[in-house]
Amino acid sequence: MTGPDTDTAESAEDALFVLTAVLLTPAQFPSVLGDDYPQACAALGLEPYADGYGLVLGQDGTGARWTVVIDDVSLVAVAIASWDCGMEYDLSPDERTVVAGLPGWPLRLAVAASGLPDPHDPVPGNTPDGEREPPPLAPPDTDEWGPAQRRLGADEIALQWAAWREQIDDEETFVAPGDHPHAGDSHSGVRRVIEELHGYVNAPPPPGRVRSTFASGETRTLRADGPGWSVVARTDDIAFVLLDDEPGEVLPVGRGPELPGLLEALDRIAVRPA
Repeated sequence: MTGPDTDTAESAEDALFVLTAVLLTPAQFPSVLGDDYPQACAALGLEPYADGYGLVLGQDGTGARWTVVIDDVSLVAVAIASWDCGMEYDLSPDERTVVAGLPGWPLRLAVAASGLPDPHDPVPGNTPDGEREPPPLAPPDTDEWGPAQRRLGADEIALQWAAWREQIDDEETFVAPGDHPHAGDSHSGVRRVIEELHGYVNAPPPPGRVRSTFASGETRTLRADGPGWSVVARTDDIAFVLLDDEPGEVLPVGRGPELPGLLEALDRIAVRPA
C-alpha cells in the first residue's frame, strides 16, 4: 500500500509506503508511550488534542522510517478495522489532514516495505532557523523491566485475560485490597495502588489513565495506570497489578468487600472508545 505524499526535509515529493497505523486518542493509544494520553502525545511532541490523532507508519522511497500524524481519526480507525478483518484497505489520507511528518517510528515494527532498502532513520537536517532538527523517534526501551515493559505486560494480560485468569483457582491466595492483605504486608505496594485508584475516583486523572473496553455481556475490561504501576481488571471479577518495584511479578487482587465498588466507580469515570 502507498499513502500520501508528505513533506520531509529530505524530499518534498517522496511517497510514503504505509506499513501500519495506530490510533492516538484518550481511549486508545500505545500505552508503551506513557501512563496516559497527554504523556503519549508528549512522547511524540504533540499537543493532547481532545479528538486525538491517527499515526501512519511507513517508509519513504529511500527506505527511511517516517511517522505521519493526521487528524482524521475515523479514517485510521476504518483502516485498522479492515486490516484486522483480513481485508485490503488503501490508507491514503488527504494532505489537508496531515498534522506533522515525524522522522522515525515510536513503535517497534517487524515488517518492511518490499522493494525498498531496509528501514533506517533519516539523517536529521536543519530547521528553517538553522537549528538542528530533533533526533528521529525511537521505540521505548523494553529490554529491561521498567514503566514501558510494565505497561506492555498489562496490555498482554488484557488481551489474554482468560489464559491469565485460568492460572488463579479457588485455592489461590490473593492480595486483598483492604486493610488486611491475605498475603501480608509484603504487598503494601498493592495497597498504595488501591488508594491511588480511590484518588482517581475522587479527582479524575488525566485522560487515558483509566480506560474501559467491552469484555462480554455487561462486563467491561478496565485498564488503569499510574506512577510505577498498572492495573487490569474485569468489572465482574478480580484485578491484576504490576509494579515497577517488583520486576516481572503479576499480583492478583481478590474482590473482597472493596474491589467491586471501586471497579464500578472507575468504570464510570473511564474513557471509552467511540
